Order: sequence, then C-alpha cells, then structure tokens
Amino acid sequence: MSAIPLSTIETVEEPVSLWRDAWYRLKRNRLAIFGLVVVVILAFTAIFGPYLTPYDYLSQDLNARNVLPSMSHLFGTDDLGRDVFSRVVFGTRTAFLVAVIVTVFAVLIGLVLGAVAGFFGNPFDRAIMWLTDVTMSVPNLLLVVVVINASLKSPISKWMEARYLATLNPFYRETMWVDFILVFGSMALISWPPYARLVRAQVLSIRSRPYITAAQALGLSNWIIIKRYVIPNALGPLIVSVSAGLGTAMVLESAFSFLGVGVNPPTPSWGNMISDGLRVWQHYPHLLAAPAAVLGLASVAFSFLGDGLNDALNPRGSK
Repeated sequence: MSAIPLSTIETVEEPVSLWRDAWYRLKRNRLAIFGLVVVVILAFTAIFGPYLTPYDYLSQDLNARNVLPSMSHLFGTDDLGRDVFSRVVFGTRTAFLVAVIVTVFAVLIGLVLGAVAGFFGNPFDRAIMWLTDVTMSVPNLLLVVVVINASLKSPISKWMEARYLATLNPFYRETMWVDFILVFGSMALISWPPYARLVRAQVLSIRSRPYITAAQALGLSNWIIIKRYVIPNALGPLIVSVSAGLGTAMVLESAFSFLGVGVNPPTPSWGNMISDGLRVWQHYPHLLAAPAAVLGLASVAFSFLGDGLNDALNPRGSK
C-alpha cells in the first residue's frame, strides 16, 4: 500500500474566534494583565474581605486611637480607635457595589436609547440626542447635589423618621440604604450619555451592513433585528467603555462622598475616609495615605485594563 503524499494532506485549521484572538492579544499586554490582576484582587476583597478582616469596621478602641501602622493594625487606627485596614477593605465593597450597579444601569439606559436613536433615525434620534446633550451640559456635581441634597434626601429622611415613630421598626433607622439608592440613581442619571453616543455610532455603521438588509428582506421585525444582530455586533467597543466606566464610577463615588453628598458615615467609603484623613494628614498621614493609595491603584488598574481591551478588541487601532 503506497503512502499518501504529504502534499495531498489538507491542514485543518482551527476556526477563527474573535474572543480567543482578543484574549491572546490581551495576554501579551503586560499593563493590561496587571490591571486585570488588580481588578480581580479588588473584586475578591469586595466580596470576601469584610469576613476576613481582623476587626469589625465599626468597632472602637479608645485606648488605641491614632495608632501608627503596625502588625496588629496594618494601616493604623483613626481618631475613634477603628482599624483603618478593616475600613478600607469594607470601603472596597462600597466602591465596587456602587461602580457595578451604576455602570449596569447606565449601560442599559445608554444601550436602549443609543440603539433606538441609531436604528430608527429621526425623530427618535433627534429627541434622544437632545436629551443626551442636555444631560452632558449640566455639571455632574451640580446635578447630584440638586438631586440628592435639595430634592430627595430631606423628604425621604423625614418620611423614614415619621415611619419609625409610628411603627418603631428599626428598619426605618437604616439610612445607609437611602444613601446607596440615591447615589445609584443620581450617578446613573449622569453616566448614561457616553454609552448612548457610543452605541448610536456603532448602530449607524451596522444598520447599513448586508446582513441587516437581508434580515429586513426576510420580514424580521425591527426589534428582533436590533436584539439579534445590531446589539451583539455593537458590544465590542461597549465592553471597552464599560471597563473604563467602572473606574470612573469609583472615582465619582469617592468624590461625592468626599464632598458629603455620597455615602455618609458610619458606612466606610474611600471618599469620606479621605475627607476625614485630610483634616489631620500633617499629624497622622496614614489616615489619608491608605484610602487614597487604594483608590489611585484601582483607578490606574481599570485604566490599564480598558486600554488593553481596546487594543485586544480593536487591533487595527492599536499601536
């Protein structure tokens, strides 16, 4: 039996996968991998960290006030004797919770409005883009201060106080959830326009593709075409934007808490910890350095990861 010539053997190639190729390019980017590792560590800390800390974030030891960093208190203690390391760890949960929920709501709003504006055109496009421009023209801090402090926070606090006096239910004393809900809502209101603009631009380039024309010729409804063909093909740039948006949301939440319009004490937040540490940083610099360093590291990590995802998912635009 004669041997089959090697020239006649066809080489079976692995099917090309966008996500496999993107992961291969991402792995070659050391800064992106560094950012990914830091983000995973921060996510693990946000989920399990508060259960692993040596102290409760609210427990006070007045005999150990303003202690410098040591083996028993890695980041020292504050003016009430609370362990700064435990509070920074719990602040990671606060930052991640706000960042994830705000980004999810902002992306959903931007995805729907951007897809409708780009696919259907006028008058939807004009109305949605006008709303986007108006939202982006209002300063973020002004909008949050008006929404939280002036419009909603005072009436809700009064209502909860009245309900507590009427029912004596301790649930109405838990103002932490009110802070979270108001922060989530107000930050989502100011965060969706960039996602809407990005999705609209992607949809405008996608809706003229041959497969969209073929789907319309087959009689598929516009909503089915948007759900099956338009949105999935617009997700690549959106994923890159989301990775950067998570870091931006963390910084925004910390900035609002620093100014007193975000998450309020005693709930730990990197922003209110930085605000407290700024008042005494000349005498106790560890109270400012610990939360500021973690916030800076998280922001840089998300920035590196976003740049890496951009290069991985858009290799033609990479350097």
